Formats: sequence, structure tokens, C-alpha cells
Amino acid sequence: MNLFIEIDRASKTSMQNQIYWQIRKLILGGYLRPGQSVPATRLLSEQLGVSRNTVSIAYERLIHEGYLQTRKASRTFVSSSLPERLLLLETTAPAAQRIEKLRPVTPVVVFRGRAQTVVNRSRRKVPIDFWVGRPNAATFPSKTWRRLILKNLSNREGNLTEYGEPAGLPALCTAIANHLASARGIKAKPEQIIIVSGIQEALNIVARLFIEKGTQVAMENPCYQGAAFAFESYGADLLPVQVDENGIRIRDLINHRASLLYVTPSHQYPTGCTLSLDRRIRLLEWAWNNGSYIIEDDYDSDFRYDGPPLTALAGLDQRGCVIYMGTFSKSIGAGLRVGYVVLPPELYEPAIAVKTLLNNGHAWLDQAVLADFIASESYIRHLRQIRRIYMGARNCLVDALTGAFGRVNLSGLDGGMHVMWHLPDHFPPAMNLKEIAQDKGVGIYTLAGGGAGYDFGGGPYTNRCVMLGYSSLREDEIKEGINRIAEAVGKVSDSRQRGRK
Repeated sequence: MNLFIEIDRASKTSMQNQIYWQIRKLILGGYLRPGQSVPATRLLSEQLGVSRNTVSIAYERLIHEGYLQTRKASRTFVSSSLPERLLLLETTAPAAQRIEKLRPVTPVVVFRGRAQTVVNRSRRKVPIDFWVGRPNAATFPSKTWRRLILKNLSNREGNLTEYGEPAGLPALCTAIANHLASARGIKAKPEQIIIVSGIQEALNIVARLFIEKGTQVAMENPCYQGAAFAFESYGADLLPVQVDENGIRIRDLINHRASLLYVTPSHQYPTGCTLSLDRRIRLLEWAWNNGSYIIEDDYDSDFRYDGPPLTALAGLDQRGCVIYMGTFSKSIGAGLRVGYVVLPPELYEPAIAVKTLLNNGHAWLDQAVLADFIASESYIRHLRQIRRIYMGARNCLVDALTGAFGRVNLSGLDGGMHVMWHLPDHFPPAMNLKEIAQDKGVGIYTLAGGGAGYDFGGGPYTNRCVMLGYSSLREDEIKEGINRIAEAVGKVSDSRQRGRK
């Protein structure tokens, strides 16, 4: 038999691929039926005027993918079960017929939750963007990272094909434990550490351990949106506790009998204030007396610019009241998706069970590279470098703001990657200022309009504060951005004064 196949010798598609696609089309279109023989490779090559090897390559691909079958010393014929049918692809059924086969009833979605704002999805992109929590892409240690990737790939053995420890690579857990001992004063064993895909996964693990409908969880107000929304999705009753310039107000917490308390003591998110040592000690006393756990989110504690860093709550804790969470998203890059949680010993095994149900552990190569990066002290050198860069950006931002507006009220200057600007009374509301800046090509952010902050109410933060992330911007961009805001605010003030006249 002859097949209706045309070879276009001027085409960029190889002749064997042309034969493959046309025979496949004949099979799927029903022109070649299951069980029907196809010409021998010699006969088809003579028909098409191509080499027998060209036809053989096309046939081998069709056989490999299941469109053709062959028997030794016998004919080649169309398979009785085509790949599309095995995958339940109704390629030839009319659209109306396919719609009738849909289930009339589908399961109800029982999840009730909100997604936090981490990625800036604004349709109006701006050239100068003070987005919060974004590392400077130029600081990523590309050369060292590439070298460590190649090193680990050459010694991979079965690590890329087998499951690893759900808790994480032991070498990475050990490296993190050593780093925390010297940098944060935390005396944790590697067996207390679980590697996670950022702090958000750590929050979900802890929530699954403790939270059911009605569980009381105390939160800073304002707070990190991702934590509030995660706990809320598990059914928690959230109890907001106000913060001031010294962190969460302990006197407002005393009467709460919450099972969990979530705090960001090193650089409160989003205000940037640092929890005082006195309040840290009182917070640990409250947790012990109340039988509660404190969740310490230490998201950007690696960046401290003024004064010595305060010991982490977990470093002060002598009674096992603190669940400590850290991440490399800010110090290296969020694209790595690597963080960790340090647990009191009694919580380790239950947390491992939750971790295995979520994803059975983190990718081996990322962990191996990061373990070497920390153990070789490359991480410490990297931190020193970016601290200098970020401190310079912070100083530039402060100088630009004071130069443009005089005395400004900023919180969060001691460390981190952003500051909160408390607007003066004569300024427009925060949301209006955001829109004014955006019209000038500058992105600044309110709690409600980006940056993953969340305000329960009862304070001035929503209407009278904006967040300015400086870590991802060059100093010339910072100066230009603030100048544009100053120019826009000046024009608004002038128009208001003319309106009063």
C-alpha cells in the first residue's frame, strides 16, 4: 500500500520528522486504523525517494511513542491502543460531545483563606521601585555558587535520584546550627532544625501542629500578612497586640491566654522597630507562665547597622518556649526557596511528620551548595559585603528624605532592608501619596497596597505610613526617586494653597 505523504525538501524540518508527523496525523485522523499494516521501510523509502535509514528513524520514533507496533521478522502495524487514548485525550470528539461528558457535580472547595502579597503584580510598572524585602540582584554570589554547584554535581552519587532526609541535609542543618550559635546566640542541635521552603512553609508546619478552629493566636499589630493569613486559614482566632517604638506592648498581652504568639522582634514587620531586651525577657516569662509557644520570625536579622545585635529570643530562651524561623531569602535570594525552623525537642518528630506529608523534603543540590557556602565562611564574607551596600543605601535614603522634606519620622533604621515613613500631618494620606508617586514613576507602598504588611486597625499605620524598601536600588535611583516625590508633593501643596485663596 502507498501512504499519502509529501516530502518538502526545502523545509527546515528534517525529512524523518516530516514522515513522523504525517504518519502520526494519518493514524490520529482515522485514515490508518488500529491493526492496519504500514509499508515496509524499503518500500516507503522507494515511494518517497529518501534513504531507508530516514524512514527507519521515523518508524522507530512512532514505535517508541506507541503509535506503531512491530513483531520480530513480521510486519509493522498501527497500535491498538494509541497514546492519546491512554491519556484520555478525546482528540477527535466534537466539542459539544466532550462537554456532555463533564461531571454535572464537582466537589466543594472547603479551603477558606487569602493569599499574601509577596510579588509586585501591579500593572503599572515604575522605573524606581521601593518594593519591600527585595535583595539587590547584583550581590548574588554567582561565581562561588557556580563553583559549588559543579563541585557537588561531580560528587552527586545517588543524591539526585533518591529521597533525602525529610528534615534536610544533615550537613546543612549542622552549618546552620553553627552559624546561629555565633550570630544569634542560639544553642541549637542540628537535630532540632528542619529545612523548609522559606518561612511561609515553616508557618504552615507550625499551624498544622497547633491550630484548629478557635485556637487563639496573638499577633503583632501591624504584622506580616503571610503569617496572619496562614493562621487564619486554619481557623485561628487572631488577637492583635499593638506595637510601639520598642516592639510589641507586653502590658497589652498580659490578659491574652493565646496558645501561640507570633513576633518579629529583630526588625518588626512592617514598622521596623526592635524589641527591647527588657520586653524580650518579659515575653519569655509570659510564654512560660501561660503555657504558650512564641513563634520568632527572624526574617532579616543578618542586617544590623547601628549598635550590637540583640540576642534572639531563642538565644535567651532557657525553657523551650520559642519556635525560631529563619530564611536565606533576604541574605542570598528568594529564588532559592530555602529557610529553616528550629524547634523545641518535643516538637521535632511531629513537625517532621507534617513536613513529609507536605513535600518529603527539600531539593538536595540547593542544600548541598548552601551547606558548603556556609561552612566555607563564604556566607560570612557575603554578609559583610551586602551589609556595607545596604547600609550605604539606607544612609542615602535618609539623606535624600531629610534633604527634600527636612526632619522626617522614620522607624526601622537600625537594620533590615526597609524603613517605615510616618507621614507629617500636612501630607496627603498614604494611599494618595502612593498614587502621586506612581504618577511620577516611583513605587512606594502602604500596608494595604503592597509589601505584605497587615493592619488589624486601632493605629495610624494604614493611613499615615508608607514603606520604603531600599536594598534593591542604586543610590542614584534612591535620590532620583525621592526628588520626584518631593516635586510631586510640592505641586499638590501649591494647588491646595491656591484653592484656599
